[in-house]
This record gives sequence, structure tokens and C-alpha cells, in this order.
Amino acid sequence: MAKPIMAKATAVWLVDNTTLSFKQIADFCGLHELEVQGIADGDVAAGVKGFDPISNNQLTSDEIKAAEGNPAQKLKLKFNPAASGEEKRRGPRYTPLSKRQDRPNSILWLVKFHPELADSQIAKLVGTTKPTIQSIRERTHWNIANMQPIDPVALGLCKQTELDAAVQKAAAKRAAEGAAMTDDERRKLLSTEQSLGMGTEPKMPTAISGLEAFSLSGDLDDDEKEGPIPDADSFFNLPDNDGDEGDDD
Repeated sequence: MAKPIMAKATAVWLVDNTTLSFKQIADFCGLHELEVQGIADGDVAAGVKGFDPISNNQLTSDEIKAAEGNPAQKLKLKFNPAASGEEKRRGPRYTPLSKRQDRPNSILWLVKFHPELADSQIAKLVGTTKPTIQSIRERTHWNIANMQPIDPVALGLCKQTELDAAVQKAAAKRAAEGAAMTDDERRKLLSTEQSLGMGTEPKMPTAISGLEAFSLSGDLDDDEKEGPIPDADSFFNLPDNDGDEGDDD
């Protein structure tokens, strides 16, 4: 069910100006019944000014009177044609003020470890602008010397699932374009779930496949074991020293 704007302030007004039950007010404003009771007792929403739902075209006085006479009746939010078809505004992700100082560090991390991500993807993940991302890519940011790459997931700027989804989208785009990737780039394009699911045994490069059984210390055949062991002189074709060295005449 649709909820009124400024729900808590509306609840304050209804508590102060009507005889509606706590449950009726709670259901209409999307609050807990105990929270409405706290408003009536003065423990909740202290200092909040009441918001009149009648003058703001959210309720009618007849609707309130009918609900006051029947505790089982629920209040219905008045239809507002101006709000019909209204969509959520698109824009950068909201970042809390306490985390905004760490946002450039997360951008640097994404640029360094996931360069395949587009600027639009990074902007959506951490809630920033393309000029800021470009300045960090080109290392022209005013504070680039003091920045350290920090995982945006660790900072709470985005979820791991969101980062994995962006990485997989970038991987699919790379594959569709047929761009060649290095082994290091392929590892970066793996999601966390895929990386954790991989085996721990070392992989042999394809360039030396087929040489797994090759060994320099293998056993020799019986014929080779029984053969004579050559001495050092046999490796050098030295002249015989028994002959005459020649006359001195």
C-alpha cells in the first residue's frame, strides 16, 4: 500500500488531532504500533512538527471521521494524479558523507585492478562522476600522490554481488569484441564466487604440455647400467706420449 509523505510527521498530527487508534495510524503511516504509542507518550519524534494530511491532499476529513467511528476501518491514501507514473529519479549512487573521502581510493582500486570496467560502470558502483574517474586514470587528480587503492566493497560503497556483476558484464563485452586478453586479465575478470570455487592444484602451462613425465633423474636400462664407465681420458683425444720427441741434431 502507498505511504504518505513525511510519514512520522503525519503520524504526529493524527495522534494530536484525531481519535484514531494506534493501529490505524500505524497502518496508514507505515510505522509500528508501538512507535505510534511512543509518539503519543512523547518518547518518540519529540520536537517533530505535525504534518496535516488533509491540507496536503493526502486524506479527507470524511475519511478520518469514518475511521474514527469504526476502529476496524483502514485509512486510504487519497489518489494524487500528479504522482501517477512517477519513476525513480536516475542519478549517481548516494554516498554517505563519512565515506566520501574514501571514494577516490576506491576508484583508484577499480582502475588498477579492473581496468576493463567502463567509466559508467565505476560511476554506478561508487557514486561518482566520469571526470573524476578520468582524472584518476590519467593520474591528474589533485590528491593522486596521497591516494591508496582500497576495495570499494571493504569501504561499503558497493556490494560484492554488484562488483561481480559489473566484472562479468565487462568480460562478456570483451569476449563479444574478440579482444585478446593476457592471463592476468583473465584472472581479473573472474568473479569472487568463481575464484573461490577454483581448484588449488597448480596448472601446467600449455606451452610445455606433454612433458609431465619427463625427468632427468630417471632409471637407466639394464644394458646401460652394465656398460663400462668411461674414464676421463676417453673424453679427450690426447696424443700418445710413448713415441720419440725427435732429434735435436
